[in-house]
Amino acid sequence: MEDTRLPELWPELWEATTQTLVMVSVTMLVGGLLGLVLGMALYLTRRDGLYSNRWVFGVLNVVVNFFRPIPFVIFIAAVQPLSRAVIGIGIGTQAATFALILAAMFGIGRLVEQNLVTVRPGVLEAARAMGASRMRIALTVVLPEALGPLILGYTFAFVAVVDMSAVAGVIAGGGLGTFAQQYGYRQFDYVVTWTAVILLVILVQVVQFLGNFLAGKVLRR
Repeated sequence: MEDTRLPELWPELWEATTQTLVMVSVTMLVGGLLGLVLGMALYLTRRDGLYSNRWVFGVLNVVVNFFRPIPFVIFIAAVQPLSRAVIGIGIGTQAATFALILAAMFGIGRLVEQNLVTVRPGVLEAARAMGASRMRIALTVVLPEALGPLILGYTFAFVAVVDMSAVAGVIAGGGLGTFAQQYGYRQFDYVVTWTAVILLVILVQVVQFLGNFLAGKVLRR
């Protein structure tokens, strides 16, 4: 059996696992909320939207299209100056979480918009005919109607954020990515590397199962 330092690295492994869970949770909470607001703004201001405004939509669309395709390994380095200006540090777990939140916001914003446009126009027209205000339609009709696809979209976003949190290891961002790189890849300890990989896979599978289950319950209503 290949020599490995895994038995003596258990404390570091659990600390890294905790860091990953915290980074991903904070990112999904803050970035998920900001992405929801951004996606709603894109949906509401698009042509034929409830608050149709081509200038606002145009600006938001360009911003999202500019930042969303940037590979995270480049994005995390590019936002270091902004990270230093906002939170006072450009490397480490806090800086990685800051970059994750920004990246998640743009990605989730587009996912939210794409899921909201699946709401049938007839549902909106019925709400208008009943005298509901535009904001009430957005909050009490559009969001509930798109809830199932939104859950699946956020599940997909969670998996992407887990992937990005591992990439954050390139700037010593903490978590399982840094653990695998520092104690596994650099030390040629493949047992350590694959242990981190398996933990990430388990995390993703659990959330994917929960997301599919919740979406299925909502879609069967």
